[in-house]
Amino acid sequence: MAKHWADFQYEIYLNGMTGAVRLPTDLTRLEELTERRLGPGPVGYVAGSAGNGSTARANRAALDRRRIVPRMLRDVHARDLSVEVLGRALPAPLALAPVGVLSILHPDAEPAAARAAAAQGVPFVLSSASSTPMERVAEAMGDAERWFQLYWAKDREVTRSLLSRAGASGFSVLVVTLDTPLLAWRPRDLDQAYLPFLHGVGTANYFSDPAFRAGLAKPVHEDPNAAVLHFVGMFADPGKTWPDLAFLRENWDGPIVLKGILHPDDARLAADAGMDGVVVSNHGGRQVAGSVAAADALPRVAEAVGDRLTVLFDSGVRTGDDVFKALALGARAVLLGRPYAYGLGLDGQAGVEHVIRCLLAEFDLTLALTGHAGPATVGAGDLVEDPA
Repeated sequence: MAKHWADFQYEIYLNGMTGAVRLPTDLTRLEELTERRLGPGPVGYVAGSAGNGSTARANRAALDRRRIVPRMLRDVHARDLSVEVLGRALPAPLALAPVGVLSILHPDAEPAAARAAAAQGVPFVLSSASSTPMERVAEAMGDAERWFQLYWAKDREVTRSLLSRAGASGFSVLVVTLDTPLLAWRPRDLDQAYLPFLHGVGTANYFSDPAFRAGLAKPVHEDPNAAVLHFVGMFADPGKTWPDLAFLRENWDGPIVLKGILHPDDARLAADAGMDGVVVSNHGGRQVAGSVAAADALPRVAEAVGDRLTVLFDSGVRTGDDVFKALALGARAVLLGRPYAYGLGLDGQAGVEHVIRCLLAEFDLTLALTGHAGPATVGAGDLVEDPA
């Protein structure tokens, strides 16, 4: 019989007889705890949003507005959360989203989060902007499922080199973030004048890259400022267009997923370009203030390309019922971002594992209590929109 993630609650109750629960099981409380324990720079970098935060609030409102309609007397005794995503068998419809610069939250950084994902069997998506070189993260994960997120650099040789290294390091899926050709106006970072990259943090994949280093007059350690300026100059490229995707396909053997899709026509263009999937995402509200909420964009994208592409979702997911709602709106799986970053900041690898297990326990229970034995039967008919 498949593992029941919901059994985690009994483990918590039993452990509580001998010691206190280390972190809250209501994952929406983690941000507040992180705010208290870490400095305003790191917290603002993770929690902050574009503009006045309207898009991040809209992400939550769009999920909250959908209400689940439970069904009764269906056999949910044996449940199985496993799904197939991009040809990969996953224990649940969940992956850890790419979050850059994790060393600002915890010294164990990306390897700790990656080990936590591996221990629970969920894919870890490593950010290009990680504070640990991809080879070290791969080593920490063993044979576990790992995906690589690409910020598509101006320099073709650096991009080619990053893709080659990721493939050689066992990263199986390429997740290309399209919504960050420029850094958005982010007041929480601006008010602290906090941008880790300017201090050479979050640049590990680049500073360790032979193609990147070939563009420097001196080694990184001899002139770190020059290395930072070189990085800033080539990190993003607002000149990219749809035909440029051919370059990625030529240099990557596995599935390619485009992250940041909100319009169904862009999803169709992705399918026409031979991509394998899209992530319906507004970067957690970090890029365009006033943007459409990701959950409001999801049904139209799923309707447009769900038969051609794997549709994934992020932006606003905090709870197990959010995962349920995303699946009902047309997603195949969700990427979880900020909550696991907070878990890392509060308790390292154990904190990330706690977040994964809480989320999936709540999702498992939501499925069971609404009449579903697995994700496959969840659909639009399980939701109504709150008129308020």
